[in-house]
Amino acid sequence: MTDIQQIRNFSIVAHIDHGKSTLADRLIQMTGTVAARDMKEQILDSMDIERERGITIKANTVRLDYRARDGKDYVLNLIDTPGHVDFAYEVSRSMRAVEGSLLVVDASQGVEAQTLANVYQALDADHEIVPVLNKIDLPAAEPDRVRAQIEDVIGLDASDAVLISAKSGLGIPEVLEAIVTRLPPPKGERDAPLKAMLVDSWYDSYLGVVVMIRVIDGVIRKGERIKMMQTGAVYGVDKLAVLKPQMVDIAELGPGEIGVLTASIKQVRDTRVGDTVTHERKPCAAPLAGFKPAQPVVFCGLFPVDAADFEALREAIEKLALNDASFTSEMESSAALGFGFRCGFLGLLHLEVVRDRLEREYNLDLITTAPSVVYHIAMRDGTMRELHNPADLPDLTHVDHIEEPRIKATILVPDEYLGDVLKLCQDRRGIQLDLSYAGSRAMVVYDLPLNEVVFDFYDRLKSVTKGYASFDYQITGYREDHLVKMQILVNEEPVDALSMMVHRDRAEMRGRVMCEKLKELIPRHLFKIPVQAAIGGRVIARETIAAMRKDVTAKCYGGDVTRKKKLLEKQKAGKKKMRQFGRVEIPQEAFISALKIDS
Repeated sequence: MTDIQQIRNFSIVAHIDHGKSTLADRLIQMTGTVAARDMKEQILDSMDIERERGITIKANTVRLDYRARDGKDYVLNLIDTPGHVDFAYEVSRSMRAVEGSLLVVDASQGVEAQTLANVYQALDADHEIVPVLNKIDLPAAEPDRVRAQIEDVIGLDASDAVLISAKSGLGIPEVLEAIVTRLPPPKGERDAPLKAMLVDSWYDSYLGVVVMIRVIDGVIRKGERIKMMQTGAVYGVDKLAVLKPQMVDIAELGPGEIGVLTASIKQVRDTRVGDTVTHERKPCAAPLAGFKPAQPVVFCGLFPVDAADFEALREAIEKLALNDASFTSEMESSAALGFGFRCGFLGLLHLEVVRDRLEREYNLDLITTAPSVVYHIAMRDGTMRELHNPADLPDLTHVDHIEEPRIKATILVPDEYLGDVLKLCQDRRGIQLDLSYAGSRAMVVYDLPLNEVVFDFYDRLKSVTKGYASFDYQITGYREDHLVKMQILVNEEPVDALSMMVHRDRAEMRGRVMCEKLKELIPRHLFKIPVQAAIGGRVIARETIAAMRKDVTAKCYGGDVTRKKKLLEKQKAGKKKMRQFGRVEIPQEAFISALKIDS
């Protein structure tokens, strides 16, 4: 039984690549939680894809035992959070489970857009924040400049920021002391009825569903009957453990502690993140305020390349949705691609990660349709509909106007690239809201349509600023704009998988690019094939795929030229007839390449 005054719960927040996971490694090493022979880089990033891309995707927890300089033994619960904007949902969840945060800032790069976003989340959750300046052993490090920047931009007092190098282990003992002395202990009553927050859950093939909880009040013991307050389901606790990254069994969890339990729960769907766990017999009076469910902002269709894999895809998506509460899916069918799923994601990186995990962990070959956002369609009769798939747009005679989601984007960029960034935002129909300076870097705030950001905005931003800009966004609401549905017709038949919503001013350019691409991708047939982009009944771009030619005059040697002409006329008539009835086979590769996000 741990005294609540000796517990510290904290998370590490930072921009991408400022060294969160490396700092977590050093804290684990310094407290001797993992034996030296089992230690590896980024030990908390357990997924292959996390290690490969060098990013954290899931928030991970570890319990550290630490003897402080005052001779007392402390229990430190650390949650390592992702830094990328698409996984901000994981960050907000983790924040609610802890009382304090270490704010890690790279001493050579300074404050970035994501640093701001994550700090504001921590402040919203009433956290005590300890600033930590990492990478001070780099020649480019300027700790004094970055301290001043933290005070100017975020408004935090950084005069006593801890200076460390997570890579070499310099200053790590000071971080541990700062956690113990500067972060508050959790509050909670041991004798009150059990009240615990469900922070996360995932599926383990041996144990079933593993549920991570943070106990607020009361005590939970092995063998007790517990109840989930949102779903009303009742379970018996089979196993209680704490994570030292591996599970270590424990008899009970008291107030302020973070641990995991298994209770023969079959489906992760039965465990809602943010739910309140209490005793069946003696429940607590009121549930905790849960989390807002994650709102998917980007939708795309996932279809198996081989139609026989549909069932395997369904199973894989169900299993993946178990571990990822922010990913949604529903079934859809398409004339060109067969059966598949319409899936919702928090952003493009999230989409890529989910697709990579489906292809890797479940050995599937997938086609991804063009990503689209959710539009609001205002009908003439006063009703409002949501449009997830451009192919489902109702007849325009019934539509009053179409609204698209807008975002508020914050971009931090070095002064010399400012002109390029402003031009990029103007090209994407942006409206400038603010421009201020933090040291030598400009902070630009723009109102942008999400539709323009979804495709390749982040990649373009990185390339025009040579990778120095950082970008963060939040959704602000919907606004009416002049949007149209662009269809692609192949041999005068619409291909629903290729239809998309575009702004009227952009439609011709987008249509021309799509037609040129498809001309290269669709193989030649025995007859001429027109490829057209159309808005309603009006064609805005066209390319023609030439016919293959069989040499029908090969058998003519010598003789009159009219004989050759007659044969060619006959061939021409046959091709014309064939074009009326001929079917154009569009290969799967053509879809994949035409829909490539970089178009």
